[in-house]
Amino acid sequence: MEGVMMRGSKTCAVAVRNPAGEIVVHQEPLNPRIYENRLLKLPVLRGLRMLADSLGIGLRSLLWSADVAVGDEEAGTHFSGPLAWGTVAVSLAFGVGLFFLLPAFLAGLIDKAIASPLVSNLLEGLLRLAIVIGYLALVGLMPDIRRVFAYHGAEHKTINAYEAGAELTPASVEGYSTRHTRCGTGFLLVVVVIFIILSTFLGRPPLLLRLLTRILLIPLVAGIAYEWIKFSARHYKKSAVVRMLAAPGLALQGLSTRKPDQAMLQVAITALKRVLESEQVISAQEASQ
Repeated sequence: MEGVMMRGSKTCAVAVRNPAGEIVVHQEPLNPRIYENRLLKLPVLRGLRMLADSLGIGLRSLLWSADVAVGDEEAGTHFSGPLAWGTVAVSLAFGVGLFFLLPAFLAGLIDKAIASPLVSNLLEGLLRLAIVIGYLALVGLMPDIRRVFAYHGAEHKTINAYEAGAELTPASVEGYSTRHTRCGTGFLLVVVVIFIILSTFLGRPPLLLRLLTRILLIPLVAGIAYEWIKFSARHYKKSAVVRMLAAPGLALQGLSTRKPDQAMLQVAITALKRVLESEQVISAQEASQ
């Protein structure tokens, strides 16, 4: 809420603009035990490691930003405790139900009228994609979410500028794209495609088993999707094939990003500079500029 979280190799930082218009920063180290575990460095498993840790960091950042939004970043009493985590649990359950179970349920209802298991799973995938696109389009109409999406755009512009070696100022960062190859929105599209591929090998089991398999597939699909996002980001500029395959995910980001204003860009830059300073990429003097 009214902020941006940037994550480095050892630390992460959240910068949020409070009601007084000031930028408040929270910083914390990443858990070294998670990233030094040899087993969790293996393909697919490293994706689950990264996603689980990012989810935890993201949820803590969200709760903290909510406190900042009501002017209580120090006490942290407004949106925390059982109420906050209960809300998070309900939200996660809603997300799994909407994006993973509902498409499988709808496809399962008419499965008997479909001749081919391949067509059945393809229909489920298309329903899942339609729900994802429809959800992003609808929530993007809400004023508060439009601001969240604008901060998302600020995050992408800032990262693109940094990776291009540009000066980290709002005027310089403003000219960069709001699309990025490592975006979570593109990750969602990859998840949909991989679900279609893997579920095809499972045929079309009875409805209850179909729903259960979709839940069980989530970790595997997420791990594979992470590997693709990592691979495509590394080879995007070098391979025309990768650029072609990544294009739909980049296009989908048009629904989850908006053009940020200068104040939003300053928040994103502040978060990134704090991470770069803590990891000794830039000096404290450079971070304060």
